[in-house]
Amino acid sequence: MQIIRDIEGLQAVRKGLQGSVGFVPTMGALHHGHLSLIQKARAENDHVIVSIFVNPTQFLPGEDLDKYPRREEADRKICELAGVDILFMPDVSTMYHKDEVKLKAPAYLGYILEGHRRPGHFDGVVQVVMKLFNLTQPTRAYFGKKDAQQLRILQKMAEDFFLPLEIVPVDTVREDDGLALSSRNVYLSDEERQKALSISKSLKRASRLIMAGELNVETIKREMMEMMQAIDVEYVAIVDRDFHPLEKVQIKNTIILVAARVGETRLIDNLWI
Repeated sequence: MQIIRDIEGLQAVRKGLQGSVGFVPTMGALHHGHLSLIQKARAENDHVIVSIFVNPTQFLPGEDLDKYPRREEADRKICELAGVDILFMPDVSTMYHKDEVKLKAPAYLGYILEGHRRPGHFDGVVQVVMKLFNLTQPTRAYFGKKDAQQLRILQKMAEDFFLPLEIVPVDTVREDDGLALSSRNVYLSDEERQKALSISKSLKRASRLIMAGELNVETIKREMMEMMQAIDVEYVAIVDRDFHPLEKVQIKNTIILVAARVGETRLIDNLWI
C-alpha cells in the first residue's frame, strides 16, 4: 500500500493505474462501516484508493472539528489489511488555498433537514468531494446510505457536472444491538448508548407498521416519536428519494430519516423503504 500526502505524488501514481479505480473518501476513525465500503470497492475494481481527510469546511462554528477522533496508525493498518492500494492523507494546506472558487450545494437539497440544522455543511462536502474526485478520477466512488442526504447531493453533483463516474450506495452497517456505526459513537457513555438504541428501535417500529399495511406518514412519525421520548429528537422526516415530503409511504421510493442528540452527541440514522 502506498501512502501519499501531496497532490503531485497522487496525480503521478494515478496516471500509472490501468483498469478500474474504486474510491472511498473518509474522515478517518475507520470502523466496520468504512470497511464495508472498502471491501465493496475492492471486490468491484482493479485498484482501490482511500482518502483520509478531516475536512474543516463541512464543520460549522462550535461543532466537533477539534475533537473529531483521529487514529492515523489504526486507520493505516485497517486500510493495509483491507487491500487498499493507495491511501491519500493530505493536510488542510494541501487541499485548500486562499480565495478559492467555491461550489455550493443545491438550493433545495442542501438546505433542508441536515442542511437546515447545519447551514453551509453541504457546501463544504461538495467542495472537498469534487476536489477528491478530480484527483483520484475514480471509476466508482462508494458512500454509505446512512448519510442519505449527502449521498443524494453527491449523486446530483455527479449528474449536474457530467462526471464520468458511478456513485455506489452501500447499506448501513450496525452493531449487534442495532446502533448504526458512526465515528461519533465513541462519545457516548454507557447510559447514553442505551438511550441511543431508541433511534434504531423506532425505525424497526416504522418498518413493522409499513409491513402491516400502515402507510400514513403522520401515524408512523407519531409511533416513532413515542419510542424516542428519552432523547432530544431534532427531526423525523419521511421523504421520497429526492427528499420531497410524503403524506403516504411509497414502497421502493421512501426514506425515513431521524436526527437526534443523545447527551452532547448528535446522531443520524435512516431506513430505506
